[in-house]
Amino acid sequence: MQAVMNGEFGTLAQFLPIGGEKRPGLFESPEKSAAPAYRVLIMQGCVSLARLLATGLLAESLAVDVTHTLDSAMSRIGTTSYDLFVLDLDLPDMDGLTLLAGLRMSHPNVRILALSGRTGTDSLVVALDQGADDYLPKPFSLIEMMARVRALRRRTYAGSSLTVELARDKVVLNRERCQAQRDGRIIDLTPREFTLLEYLMQNAGKTLSRALLTKEVWNMPAETNTNIVDVYIKYLRDKLDGDHSVKLIRTIRGMGYLFQAHA
Repeated sequence: MQAVMNGEFGTLAQFLPIGGEKRPGLFESPEKSAAPAYRVLIMQGCVSLARLLATGLLAESLAVDVTHTLDSAMSRIGTTSYDLFVLDLDLPDMDGLTLLAGLRMSHPNVRILALSGRTGTDSLVVALDQGADDYLPKPFSLIEMMARVRALRRRTYAGSSLTVELARDKVVLNRERCQAQRDGRIIDLTPREFTLLEYLMQNAGKTLSRALLTKEVWNMPAETNTNIVDVYIKYLRDKLDGDHSVKLIRTIRGMGYLFQAHA
């Protein structure tokens, strides 16, 4: 396969088999396709690594753009809508964590896969707290990265709301705005708080262990030694339960947490 790079942004316009025949299904425009393409922006300073990542994403029939600098990334983001950012935190011209936090604030509904040469639980937790949906330390295999991208795609739900009816309360989640409502009061949530609350609500009435929440909400190994679940449960309780007499998030001592479906 040969890569054709064009445009000031280093956009990977197409990967074509030798002979020039288009690989079917990869490059139809959203207007011509049965469904809009899942579009990914790779923000990666290393050209060779960006090329490798794009190869894997294109093999999944995704629409892929590639940028190598902050200016080119901002130009792309300003003119194109994306479903996923693959962001290298080690960009040469900007602190990656600062960029990550800015992207999360300005694009709350876009999934973000953060890549970094920094290893260890502390680096992972910091990236997740800044807004990453998943974190992949370098070096990594292309196979693993693609599995993580597929997992992120599965978490991009259809529809805009999820409702759980309670005996005396009603909680509504709005996925488009990253908000919750309780008794008609709008509650702004961070993306991670939203994902955690959504998972609790989808499993209302079930006791969920810290290990399970760590794995399903943060995509971290269940055995990871961190108190991140407890920290975010407190955040949610402060926002959702507050001074309500009915507390929706219960601690099951020695077992985990439960979203109370019926008060």
